Amino acid sequence: MPTRAPRTPPFEIRFSPIAGRGAFATRAIARGERIIEYVGERISHAVADARYDDAAMSEHHTFLFAVSNRTVIDAAHGGNDARFINHSCAPNCEAVIDRSRVFIDAVRDIAVGEELFYDYEYQRSGDEAAEDEARYRCACGAATCRGSIMESRAAYEARVAAEAAKRAAKRATAGEPAPTS
Repeated sequence: MPTRAPRTPPFEIRFSPIAGRGAFATRAIARGERIIEYVGERISHAVADARYDDAAMSEHHTFLFAVSNRTVIDAAHGGNDARFINHSCAPNCEAVIDRSRVFIDAVRDIAVGEELFYDYEYQRSGDEAAEDEARYRCACGAATCRGSIMESRAAYEARVAAEAAKRAAKRATAGEPAPTS
């Protein structure tokens, strides 16, 4: 039976002008290609919060990836090179969550030597202070840069409105009265 030659790794890790180390394409990557799975220790949000105190850290920690209300992947523990794919507001990749697993897929064709990026879109809580904005500052340099690795304010407002509408629909289905202000 013939053996297949090992596939050329799609990227290598090296210095990035965006942030520390980054992932750079070692071969052409086609739009839609699944590049790598984001792996690491699976922990609860409470363990992640105890392990990484953002307020006490001089920089944010980007190796955490929330996959559900209960589970976070900590790529600093047992992770792979997916953890070095940096953020950009104009990404060439996207993170796809499928059954509590995270995959990085190309959203467009990527040329050899290009740095790989996906949009981290950290969820806002709505009460971010100036120091939070500074901590999560974006350095991608894209023409469409929103200045933050957090979701845009418009995306935050749309998410909050959608969650409120979902709760209202659930109450209406259950025959509960709408809350009064």
